[in-house]
Order: sequence, then structure tokens, then C-alpha cells
Amino acid sequence: MRGVSASNPLITAARAQARAVDALTFHPPVRFVYNPLVYARVPAEAYLTAYGAAPKRVVFVGMNPGPWGMAQTGVPFGEIGMVRDWLGITGTVRAPKVGHPRLPIEGFACHRSEVSGSRLWGLLRSRYGTADRLSRDLLVANYCPLLFLDEDGRNLTPDKIARQDRAPLYDVCDRFLLAVIRTIRPEWLVGIGRFVDSRLQAAGSVLGPETPKIASIPHPSPASPGANKDWAGQAARALLSQRVWPPPGR
Repeated sequence: MRGVSASNPLITAARAQARAVDALTFHPPVRFVYNPLVYARVPAEAYLTAYGAAPKRVVFVGMNPGPWGMAQTGVPFGEIGMVRDWLGITGTVRAPKVGHPRLPIEGFACHRSEVSGSRLWGLLRSRYGTADRLSRDLLVANYCPLLFLDEDGRNLTPDKIARQDRAPLYDVCDRFLLAVIRTIRPEWLVGIGRFVDSRLQAAGSVLGPETPKIASIPHPSPASPGANKDWAGQAARALLSQRVWPPPGR
């Protein structure tokens, strides 16, 4: 694993985003907020150092951390086996100050597997073969760095938090997204799921001529019934039809 480079502009942007979201207040139904950019900073920044060098042709953008993925490893869609064994990222993960007993943070010692992360990184591994080849062409990022849980420990996506909390959160996350675009200078942004696709479209109104081309793929979450029927095939066909990926052999 390569050493962390604090001079990486994405690390600067991620640290700014982490501070800004920590300053926000969230109302019910949110009861617990996990910020892996803080407690899993070591692997999160190792990932940005190893895979965040500019430029990239494609940036995949996810919504926010999953409880058994980025919440444990600090890496977007960070299914532990994929992050450790394929991406080659490890590092110390501290427990957050306040957490729900149903979601302990165990870092790379966690034995749960995030299905969404396994599906997404599995698709990318089948396309690129090696993480080194992936790093030359594509970055996976998350729009929002926070995991939200209600009183009972149920996961809340950013579009399900209190209405008055959304605009301040989206403002912080939009600034990070713009920093990613201006640093990586991608040809394509690929929204993973409908929520992120809507946020990418909104960012385009700010960037104007700087806006990359925008595409989308279905979210790989098993909570989405459609994703449980050959998600990888659906996503690959979407990327081919939108011309994000060239046909096989090219």
C-alpha cells in the first residue's frame, strides 16, 4: 500500500468535507451519524492516494456509505475483501465516538460483507482485471460521506433525512463533487442510482461548459428488487449503451 500524500487535492477536499459535515445538525429520524472520513481516515486517504491521481476518464459516484462497506473501511462501496485483497488498501480504523449497538465498527476485522460493494467492485474487476489498470481509467467516489441511522439502527439514505437538513448537507457534498470534477477532469460521471443521478444533473447547472458527460447505472443494493436479477449484466449493458465503456475488444 502506498503512503498517504496530504498534498493530494482530493485529500484536501475530503478533509474539508469531513469538517463541514461534522458541523451540521440532523433532526429526527436521524439519531446516529457515522463519519468514516474521520474515524477511518487512514484507509480512506490511502485509497485517495493510490487511486485518486488525475486525470481519469470516468468517475463513478455513489450515494453514501453502506454499514458493512465504507462505514467499516473508509472506501466507497468498500466491501472488505475487495478493498483489502484487490485494491490493496488496509489501515487502522477507530471506533466512532457514538454508535448504535446494531452497527459496531470493526474495520477490516468485520466479518460482514457488503453486497453492493461486492457487486460494484466485482463488475470493475471483471472489466479491468487488475486494480492498476482500473486506477489509470476510473475512480469510485461517494457524494455524501455520512451514514445515517435511526433510533432502531435502520439505515437512512440522504434523501430520507429531515427536509430542513437536506439543503445544508447537499451544499457541502456538491462542493466536494465539484472538487472531484475539477481535480480528476473526467470525461464521464456515472451516477449509481437515481438519487446520485439527480445530484449530478444539478451539479451540471453550476459547472456549465466544465460539466462532464453524465450517465447512470442501477444501484447494486439488494434492497432494490431489480438489482437482484443479474445486476452486473444490467450495469454493463447500461455502460455500453451510453458509450461509457467501449465494446469488448476495443
